[in-house]
Amino acid sequence: MALLLSLSLSLSLSLCLSLSLVSPWSTFQGSWRRWPFEVTSIVEFEVPVFDRIPSLVAALGELRGSAAGSSGACICFMMEERWYRREGMGTVVVSSRSKDQRKPTHETSIMSLSKHIDAEELIQQAADHPYVGLVQRAGGKSSRKHHSGAHAGRYDTEQIPKYTIPAKGISEDAAYQIITDELSLDGKPTLNLASFVHTWMPEKGTKLMSENMNINLCDQDEYPATMSMHARCVSMLADLWKAPKEFDEHGKRKPAMGVATTGSSEAIMLGCLAAKKRWQNRMKAQGKSFKEPGPNMVFGSNAQVAIEKFARYFDVEERLVPISENSRYCLDINKAIEMVDENTICVVVILGSTYTGHYEDVLGMSKLLDAYQEKTGIDIPIHVDGASGAMVAPFAHPHLKWSFEVPRVLSINTSGHKFGMVYPGLGWVLFRSTEMVPKELIFELHYLGSVEYSFGLNFSRPAAPVLGQLFNFLNLGFEGYKGVMRADLQNARLLSRALELSGYYEVLSDIHRPVSKVSEVGAKLGALDEHDPEGYTPGLPVVSFKWSKAFVEKNPHLEQRWMQTLLRAKGWIVPNYNLSPDLESVDILRVVVRENLSADMIDMLVADIMEITESLESDSAAAHLAKITSKVTENGNRAENEEEQKGGATTNHKKHHHHHNSHDKHRANLEKGSGTKAKGYSKQC
Repeated sequence: MALLLSLSLSLSLSLCLSLSLVSPWSTFQGSWRRWPFEVTSIVEFEVPVFDRIPSLVAALGELRGSAAGSSGACICFMMEERWYRREGMGTVVVSSRSKDQRKPTHETSIMSLSKHIDAEELIQQAADHPYVGLVQRAGGKSSRKHHSGAHAGRYDTEQIPKYTIPAKGISEDAAYQIITDELSLDGKPTLNLASFVHTWMPEKGTKLMSENMNINLCDQDEYPATMSMHARCVSMLADLWKAPKEFDEHGKRKPAMGVATTGSSEAIMLGCLAAKKRWQNRMKAQGKSFKEPGPNMVFGSNAQVAIEKFARYFDVEERLVPISENSRYCLDINKAIEMVDENTICVVVILGSTYTGHYEDVLGMSKLLDAYQEKTGIDIPIHVDGASGAMVAPFAHPHLKWSFEVPRVLSINTSGHKFGMVYPGLGWVLFRSTEMVPKELIFELHYLGSVEYSFGLNFSRPAAPVLGQLFNFLNLGFEGYKGVMRADLQNARLLSRALELSGYYEVLSDIHRPVSKVSEVGAKLGALDEHDPEGYTPGLPVVSFKWSKAFVEKNPHLEQRWMQTLLRAKGWIVPNYNLSPDLESVDILRVVVRENLSADMIDMLVADIMEITESLESDSAAAHLAKITSKVTENGNRAENEEEQKGGATTNHKKHHHHHNSHDKHRANLEKGSGTKAKGYSKQC
């Protein structure tokens, strides 16, 4: 049965090729011709239209087994500032567009920061669009300003504006259905293996959070029971992270102190802000300037973007430590110690790198800072970014020293919505004692008839995630969390071994490697307890992998980014991206193994990965398209000019980032140059 190759270009100006089972022939309206294709596989992929369309014209010829532009093929594309339609061997200009109407060719991530949408511009673009313009709506161009569809017609006959508040509201059923239908275009959270954020809770936990979503955590006097539960969560975390039982000169215990945040980003900023203020107070006490040369902080280039955000937002110099294979793709403590001085507010050590899942050496860094203090008298604290690892390590590797039992660790943050297993968004930051938070950062508020104390970057925040966290603590207990983390790590080891055994992949993560020679021998003899993670290298249940050297040498023209694209066609969301400095040339694929990724799903994932990998080596449609759009030549070198591309198609390649990109103005993303690129991991997962 033949397959139809349908080209659909959305308003985002990102190209999506879908091959789906239909009748042998299909006719496009207007001047579109019939395309018979003999294709052996189903492909769905997304690439920047300006970079790839000309090459895909050649790809069409490849798929038909003839030269690019052969008769019977008709395609519209845009180069420079003009729309073209290519039919047969001829190319004619369809329409032109002024520079201010051109879509940017850069790649942008989905951001929470949005700008005002120009509805008229979007409507005009839809009318001019070579594909969307084929859809002739009743009512003409103006109909695109409004929602339409069967549900809207069933519930209401009034037009519903998209970009302005309706003068007259619609029924709750209609509003619900419109939004729900559009949300169906999102990926499935269960198959989102890119994110650390938890996507499932038990029915009662979901019910508890839903019933209390109207409670504002900042209203301390109005909701005393909620505040009590917040305090209990802080106490439980302090106990989990081995907060010390220290006493002041009066024999009074110095309690640990903490607060719920919107996520780890806010938690990191609060922890580092306290470190900055303590440093400023110390410099003042010593009669030294805290403005020149100013504060700095040291962390690995693999750090999550929230740490860089803190440095930029609060005027702290970033001192990024390059990673290497010898440092296990994360912080090199021996290089880090060379970067500290009296103006260093803290060293941030990450318990669970977002790239590979490795734990950085908290205890080792502490020992180096101890020696530095003995030599110079300068006391530099450690902040532990435990966004994920602080809720994994205590259960999976309880003997690992990383928390408050290391005296130099003064603050720790984590995400309740990651391996705390609560819906987003919830973070926590805890301090070794109340003395670690300078008084000037705590606001005393005489508000709503009571005196309240606030330490946070925002005021109002939902209480429901805090209640969800307490639900998990009570429902799971220590043994329950331990069981979940063990299962996650066991499934991650299962995936790691399968990938390595295939010969196609090299796994960069180490959680499947025995922690010692004794454990290695035990594993070979089958004597090592597969359920006990303490026999293996500590780390997050994360699998980072890349094509093996043998596979790359055999297929030098292939690019690993195609794995992300073709896995997405099967529903799996698996990112492909490059490592941080100094290993930017290394691309990796990464799978986060959360509670809902079962061993059965691992079986299916491995089968799909292997099937796609082998299809790229075969004579399939996917292989042809990958070859045509590759930026690598047959001999394995990067293409330096357009003529090196297959078929001599003109193209202007841009760097392909690990995330999917969209130029869709419906999302109101900012233009190129609106921000400053992060040095480390720039995805806020």
